[in-house]
Amino acid sequence: MKDLVFCSNNCFVLYSAAVQAKNSENKELVPTLPQSPMKERPPKAFHQYSNNISTLDVHCLPQLQEKVSPPSSPPIMFPPAFEAAKVEAKPDELKVTVKLKPRLKAIHSSLEDCRPPSKKWKGMKWKKWSIQIVIPKGSFKPPCEEEIDEFLKKLGTTLKPDPVPKDYRKCCFCHEEGDGLTDGPARLLNLDLDLWVHLNCALWSTEVYETQAGALINVELALRRGLQMKCMFCHKMGATSGCHRLRCTNIYHFTCAIKAQCMFFKDKTMLCPMHKPKGTHEQELSYFAVFRRVYVQRDEVRQIASIVQRGERDHTFRVGSLIFHAVGQLLPQQMQAFHSSKALFPVGYEASRLYWSMRYANRRCRYLCSIEEKDGLPLFVIKVVEQGHEDLVLTDTTPK
Repeated sequence: MKDLVFCSNNCFVLYSAAVQAKNSENKELVPTLPQSPMKERPPKAFHQYSNNISTLDVHCLPQLQEKVSPPSSPPIMFPPAFEAAKVEAKPDELKVTVKLKPRLKAIHSSLEDCRPPSKKWKGMKWKKWSIQIVIPKGSFKPPCEEEIDEFLKKLGTTLKPDPVPKDYRKCCFCHEEGDGLTDGPARLLNLDLDLWVHLNCALWSTEVYETQAGALINVELALRRGLQMKCMFCHKMGATSGCHRLRCTNIYHFTCAIKAQCMFFKDKTMLCPMHKPKGTHEQELSYFAVFRRVYVQRDEVRQIASIVQRGERDHTFRVGSLIFHAVGQLLPQQMQAFHSSKALFPVGYEASRLYWSMRYANRRCRYLCSIEEKDGLPLFVIKVVEQGHEDLVLTDTTPK
């Protein structure tokens, strides 16, 4: 028979077959437990247990004592953030002082300011800066350009140069001289030799259209037709902007169409006062400024040929404040000495430029630049022309 092991109260008991036999004799002396009302199911393996334990056959193992955990240390009490925490020690113990940095508060009161007072050196490290904005009462009207010019003249700090020569270039469409307003006829574009047209006068002609690159096509065709058409507003020739209403024969100059209160649309169409819709329109165009690159497409070879056929004329070429008066010429024997790797120095070259004065910081004067010949080499001459002073002539053998 196999030995059985029973565990009770941390003690291990071994039962042998002889013990079981001895316990069976004393079974009558042990009171039996009451039977449970539940129906007992027959176990698959029959084992007999007994609670009579013989002191002779019991081998008790020593019980393991439970380890007692050490007492928990008391929680450390930190002092407030704005005070220095000090731990009082006994005379036999080591004295320890702990200092904690103060935390910044969102709002500092006048009584509890955690930051230590620091020295401030006014005028050396910091200065007070106060902003004062004065809003005038009522409506404020900004000064116009004429008032600003007069104010600068009184102060003597005006940057306006002397009046430049009058621009006598004339538009072939509207016959007005000089560049027009940006929100109007706009700048002059060169059509041919001594032929100029305003940008919007050409752009709003019926035959003219603009390419994606900014070239105006059929400008000459519109100009030929305009020489035979009379404007309904000023009764002069050169009108090319017609009304887009069917069977309407009203035709205007671009500037005259604005004065006659014609209606312009974003699809480059125009309606005369008789056929325009009443009130405002969604597609109406009220601003005519053109800031993109626009030019008149032309045949350069034919233009050069026309210049040669017409002969020499007095033409003025101007780029900003630089005006060319004469190009000059170079003879074959001068070619070797009158040029560099970057430029040519023709004898007789003349140009003038408006630039800042050498005597005054807020004035401009005229500089006349020319090239002469001296000892077979170019001589560069600059003549300074300024009001109230004698002409100053500067010369050198290099353009710099």
